[in-house]
Amino acid sequence: MKRVFYLIMAIGFIGLSAVGQIDNSDKTEARLSSSQKSEYIKYPETKMVDTINEYFGVKVSDPYRWLEDDNSKETAEWVEAENKVTFSYLDQIPFRDRVKERLEKIWDYPKYGTPFKRGENYFYFKNDGLQNQSVLYIQKGLDGEPEVFLDPNKLSEDGTVALSGMSVSENGEYFAYSVSRSGSDWKEVFFMDVKSKEKLEDHLEWMKFSGLSWKDDGIYYSSYDAPEEGEELSGKNEFHKVYYHKIGSTQKDDILIYENEKFPLRNYYAGTTEDESYLILTETESTSGNSLYVRKADAGDKDFTLIAEGFDNDYHVIDNIDNMLLVYTNDNAPRYRLVLIDPEKPDLENWKELIPEQKDVLQSVSLIGGKIVAEYMHDAASKAYIYDYNGKMIEELSLPGIGSMSGMSGKKDEDMAFYSFTSFTFPSTIFKYDILKNRSQVYRKSEIDFDGDKYETKQVFYKSKDGTKVPMFIVHKKGLKLNGENPAYLYGYGGFNISLTPSFSLTRLILLENNFVVAIANLRGGGEYGEEWHKAGTKLQKQNVFDDFISAAEYLIKDGYTSSEKLAIAGGSNGGLLVGACMLQRPDLFKVALPAVGVLDMLRYHKFTIGWAWATDYGTSEDDKEMFDYLYNYSPVHNVKKGTCYPATLITTGDHDDRVVPAHSFKFAAELQAKHTCDNPVLIRIETKAGHGSGKPTSKIIDEYADVWSFVMYNLGVEPEY
Repeated sequence: MKRVFYLIMAIGFIGLSAVGQIDNSDKTEARLSSSQKSEYIKYPETKMVDTINEYFGVKVSDPYRWLEDDNSKETAEWVEAENKVTFSYLDQIPFRDRVKERLEKIWDYPKYGTPFKRGENYFYFKNDGLQNQSVLYIQKGLDGEPEVFLDPNKLSEDGTVALSGMSVSENGEYFAYSVSRSGSDWKEVFFMDVKSKEKLEDHLEWMKFSGLSWKDDGIYYSSYDAPEEGEELSGKNEFHKVYYHKIGSTQKDDILIYENEKFPLRNYYAGTTEDESYLILTETESTSGNSLYVRKADAGDKDFTLIAEGFDNDYHVIDNIDNMLLVYTNDNAPRYRLVLIDPEKPDLENWKELIPEQKDVLQSVSLIGGKIVAEYMHDAASKAYIYDYNGKMIEELSLPGIGSMSGMSGKKDEDMAFYSFTSFTFPSTIFKYDILKNRSQVYRKSEIDFDGDKYETKQVFYKSKDGTKVPMFIVHKKGLKLNGENPAYLYGYGGFNISLTPSFSLTRLILLENNFVVAIANLRGGGEYGEEWHKAGTKLQKQNVFDDFISAAEYLIKDGYTSSEKLAIAGGSNGGLLVGACMLQRPDLFKVALPAVGVLDMLRYHKFTIGWAWATDYGTSEDDKEMFDYLYNYSPVHNVKKGTCYPATLITTGDHDDRVVPAHSFKFAAELQAKHTCDNPVLIRIETKAGHGSGKPTSKIIDEYADVWSFVMYNLGVEPEY
């Protein structure tokens, strides 16, 4: 379609507590870590209830089930009490204000997004430095005077209303944009006239997991029925529908394009090709695999033609080339290939393979200036090649180094495009690309005050528990001594075919400045080596992901980068599960653990919002006894052991997270505080008016990382150098 569509529905988990009642009567206090003041942290008393579920003959108690009710007064009081304890602890860290001041200083420079063209205008995002939300600008041609088109900072006083999606009609006349409030996945859609910049009366509600695809003077979008009052942030999302909204009408008059009442737990997305001649319908029941349908966009009520059926493979329409659809797929190609499909003859035997599967993973495809730009991933870093429409490779697109290319923005009938490039020590830079000359030139360079020459990046390959070679990036100051005394930060994800590629991080810069070793492990479950690598970290093979992460930590220690007393681990969402599972399986290996917005209750994750869509990676506790046993064996909420000393832990979540509901984090914190038996603090930081992370205002990001980095340094015995 106008852009390859990936329905990535977050990663998170839920789980139930251990069999039998949990006794926390003997453990409500813990001292600050030994390097700090000898004071006690008095954790809030968390009520326990007699809730028991039976799975295949196994009785599992869930004493903190009541924390799942995000509307109850009791839960609100618990959140307030936990935050009071956490912020009392953070307040006594002597250098916390200095860390925040440093974050604000390095953050304060202009940041630009990749420009894109619609009609005669170019659009791009810019943040002056510390603005809570980036501002959308418009200019006529590349040499025109930029003007503010939409300033999301004016949508709310505190920056918690964020622009979450946008689309300009192909003729450049209309602009549709969606906003989210307090980080929720729910979107509202509004419309503007581009020329006058006036807001139109059109308004859409209850949109989720949707694009905004134009056809003439209207858009296709996907939404759910309005949820019951009180269930907006936790109720299961069912019966996704596709509608068409015409400018000037009301939502109640929108045309229903597609629904499937037989399958309430499937999602549907409609998009158009660049010339708006074809309407593409994508059907999913999880975060990977989809069915693909097509019809002529002007066909009215004509049924869709099935192009590819089932959910074992991915099929994404890039665009049409005349009357053929260019499709990116892993069907019979775990590392992806590019095929041409005639919608009039959609059977597999009629498909024409344009670019066969290669050794490297085909990551994205764009049509620019009558050619194909194919971006590959080689050992988790970008490579790009130019092909003609017959699939012949013409030449390589030269990139500045080992890093990540993204956002190729251009049109198939124009020779000029834009893309961005970044790496761990290379701030995001926008390049203008002439495809006829195969020449890139810097269009906008980052203005950050940062000297990348002071740091070095290396990629290593270590062996996991079963002998599998796993890649890992390691970044640190030049001249590092491998004496085992360096503080280190190990980050991972390992799921949902998502790859961790090199990127510049303002937040991690604080660690690098303070002599940390920063390591990013490319675990199984991700997409770094295609679908086989992904599948090797799913369902009954999920332990591979945890083994890969534990082995990464052991490698860093064995090779002298750090020690167990100097090592912090972190991950968010599915990565929050990773951290939770690993800190429980090897509490001796890490000093600090940072599970963020994590899926932590693996027995109940599928009961909330979009959690059911994650079953292809996790399986569910209701599948069969083997799957239940496997989940129960590693589910963080259910595997906290009484009398164990766990790493210093700071759990982070948001009260409006309706993707991985905060009950995951609430239950895990309660279990840890009840059973943990040493001086390491185990705390939870619950952000208000915040969700899973998307759209979080700059002020909240800085506040959160000031707290997180202060917690890490304090518990690793690191004094910041400012």
